[in-house]
Amino acid sequence: MADTVRLDLAEAVSLCERAAIAAGASKETAEALAKSSVAAQAKGVTAVGLSHFLDYLEALEAGRIDGQAEPAITRPALAVYVSDAKGGAAHTGFDRIFTELAKSARLFGVAIFAQRNAYTCGELGYFTGRLAGEGLVSFAATNGPALLAGAGGTKPVYCTNPISFAAPVEGGAPLVIDQASSATAFVSIRQAAEEGREIPAGWALDASGRPTTDPAAAMKGALLAFGGNRGANIALMVEVLAAGLSGANWSLDAPPFSEGHDSPGTGLFVLAIEPKLIDPDFATRLREQLDRLAFDYRVHIPGVARGKAGMLAKALGLDVPVEIVRRIAEFADRKAG
Repeated sequence: MADTVRLDLAEAVSLCERAAIAAGASKETAEALAKSSVAAQAKGVTAVGLSHFLDYLEALEAGRIDGQAEPAITRPALAVYVSDAKGGAAHTGFDRIFTELAKSARLFGVAIFAQRNAYTCGELGYFTGRLAGEGLVSFAATNGPALLAGAGGTKPVYCTNPISFAAPVEGGAPLVIDQASSATAFVSIRQAAEEGREIPAGWALDASGRPTTDPAAAMKGALLAFGGNRGANIALMVEVLAAGLSGANWSLDAPPFSEGHDSPGTGLFVLAIEPKLIDPDFATRLREQLDRLAFDYRVHIPGVARGKAGMLAKALGLDVPVEIVRRIAEFADRKAG
């Protein structure tokens, strides 16, 4: 298409790495941010793909991400890893400990990664999906600056506080569930505002606490939880796991991720489980069950379409809007430092 440019995955990662390094990231952090963003774009999750990578670049330049931060990782128990991101990216500490985390889960049956003081993590399914790729069942939760009203309230007290679950499937892409506690993700609201289109009723409130379909008004007000109070309760659960356990900023106390110079200091909680210790045939049984749900009952199975999109992108490359490529390239063309 005339308004897009095609990049193969290696080209996209290389471009993003160079841009992140020019914006102030170490090579390790640049690689972590680039790979996660390109992976999201390849799977069709464009709201947290390369358009969101621009948020990382701007945050690196402004200091909201310390691109040179060295995460401090401790192991208070054999199956527990705790990371202080030191104001850096959420991905760096996780990438650094990923192999050990998977090894511990296989050895002990479960392993936990808890992190504080990081920038927001983009696609949460990237974390769980990678563990599922290692044959592990995984669950993750993360928080960020307050955007979502709590049960009965009209002011933001939680972030969109997503959760993600992933499991290995024999002979196919992992089952990956990745969803916000809000009726939609904040980046979807922002995207609607940029495109000048309304959002559905039930997604947000304006600054006065009134329901709105205007995305610009929604960004000044509060998002609404999916399912009313039940969704808000899940947001609170995520807050406890991601911020409470890790010692990260509560969403109410987190600086914004899109302005200023301070890190939002968010939290991330990841649980990895070795299913083979409980049922050696788990991945096969799950494949059979998902096939039955999909073919006999017409159930939508999360992760299948994204898995196919990722494989297609690996073969054919990515069609990325020209303007996004141009803006990333502008960063990449700068001299680092």
